[in-house]
Amino acid sequence: MNLIRLFKAHAGVSPLKAFLPLMNMLYFRLTWTRHDSDYLPSGLSGKFVSARQAVGMIPDGATIVIGGFTSIGRSSIFYWAMREAYERDGHPKDVTVIGSNPQGGRGKVPGTIEELGLPGLISRYIVGHGETAKALLDLAEQGQLELHTLPQGVLAFLIEAQGRGEHSLATTVGIGTFLDPQTGGGSAVTPEARSHFVERSDGKLVYSLPEINQALFCAPAADREGNVYFENAALILEYREATQAAKHNGGKVLVSVAEIIPKQPAKIAIPSEMIDALVVNPRNEQIGGVLQTKCWPFFAARGHMETEEAVRLLKLVNTFMGITPYRGPAVEMAARMAARLFVQETARGAMVNIGIGIGEEVARLLYETGLSTGITFTTEGGALGGLPAAGIYFGAAINPERLLSAAEMFHLYERHLDTAVLGFLQVDSRGNVNASHRGSHMRDFVGPGGFMDIVNCAKTIIFVGNWMDKAEISASGGRVSIKKPGRPKFIDRVDYITFNGREALQAGKRVFYVSTVGIFKLTEEGLSLVQIVPGVDIQRDILGTTAARIVVPDDSTPVVPAEVVTGTGFALRWPD
Repeated sequence: MNLIRLFKAHAGVSPLKAFLPLMNMLYFRLTWTRHDSDYLPSGLSGKFVSARQAVGMIPDGATIVIGGFTSIGRSSIFYWAMREAYERDGHPKDVTVIGSNPQGGRGKVPGTIEELGLPGLISRYIVGHGETAKALLDLAEQGQLELHTLPQGVLAFLIEAQGRGEHSLATTVGIGTFLDPQTGGGSAVTPEARSHFVERSDGKLVYSLPEINQALFCAPAADREGNVYFENAALILEYREATQAAKHNGGKVLVSVAEIIPKQPAKIAIPSEMIDALVVNPRNEQIGGVLQTKCWPFFAARGHMETEEAVRLLKLVNTFMGITPYRGPAVEMAARMAARLFVQETARGAMVNIGIGIGEEVARLLYETGLSTGITFTTEGGALGGLPAAGIYFGAAINPERLLSAAEMFHLYERHLDTAVLGFLQVDSRGNVNASHRGSHMRDFVGPGGFMDIVNCAKTIIFVGNWMDKAEISASGGRVSIKKPGRPKFIDRVDYITFNGREALQAGKRVFYVSTVGIFKLTEEGLSLVQIVPGVDIQRDILGTTAARIVVPDDSTPVVPAEVVTGTGFALRWPD
């Protein structure tokens, strides 16, 4: 923990409002393995069971849809109970788990999907973003787990479709990427996979899933009759759609709730007749380290805290937890470049999606300069409006207008998404982007998440990231200097195509790449340098450090303004 950064983050929050959340987080951290799989309050109907009894309803070979997004709404009590049952009895075994969103704890946080990382418990994992589930990636590396990946939006639509009795989806999402059998290996991440969930037909990709027969997630509350409520949830993800899919296929729905509340007919999210078993777990989290029973209302479309106050609180907690990275002056400059480009290329009233990483800094700048009121922020988790939350809370939003299911959000993207600001791992001469694989080993797998769906829908795409990995770049006096080169991120050909530049151009999209040396635009000729950072030499620092083919204009290249480099006097305004 960096005490200087913690002190600076604390400066914006009143001592009382800082003390209680930090103490609650510290208490949770000290007790985060505490659970009771046999807990069952007295006086409830037979639909209420202990977690041990609930997982006893999961047969061997089941196909389970799980809920949760990063630290949001993870079903820890079910994961612990399944692990305990398997270690005790050897059942359930050989299950397929479908998880649209990042679910792991990077091998460090207990109570995540990684609790199921035992040989024989899971035989197949189908995931949109799998980077954080290190225990499952290790099983895949050992050949004990079949790992597949599909785009998050496609997964949401496939789950939704099974509730209607449909088992495939034809779409242009993923054309020309590593998921396209004509250009890549399809859905299988592990070699010699027995299953395949994507094929190409009539110019589209046709995706499918195995038949879902179990839905497993947590919700804030239920009443004594067993009706489930989503009020005070930070996200609602695929819960309704997964319920409908499991029931349509003759399966079961298991839900963990934090508390029992009086019946409120107008607020019932899932009626009792759709639920097979309810588990009461007072230690369910609303969001990372925040118990549902002590929820933060500003995540739940209730707006009980001023946005500025909530921003400061989250920054403090992220710093306290060691989540918020120190990005440095060069990256902060790149965020300002991307924010300035954003307002030049995006109209007032636009619907936008901001990705994790440097994109979070772009959202912060738009908020701090007052321009966020002129656009509609969204998250692929389903938060519409408000301000996207950063760090451990990524996926949620501060004071959202509404919470949609993930399928509802991606349907909205298909109709209305204007601009996306996203990160990258690699960019190549053709404008292709790798955002899904850090290398060839299973532990290097990231997954596309919602990336492919978002770039398929957005009209304008702004990628933002470092020019090189682990380079030493200084930014001072309004100029940038590369002190020590690093590993190139702009290369001739990416290792995996998560975004296909040619397909984007053919679809009429405007595509930009913001880096710490300048801004590039995708054209028919390739990557064209359209703006350069002061102090950067085109031959020495750009052409001399990359194998990517860069188109340099014959006349002089426009220079990034000094206030963008330094931050002094930096302001954003919509063009007239």
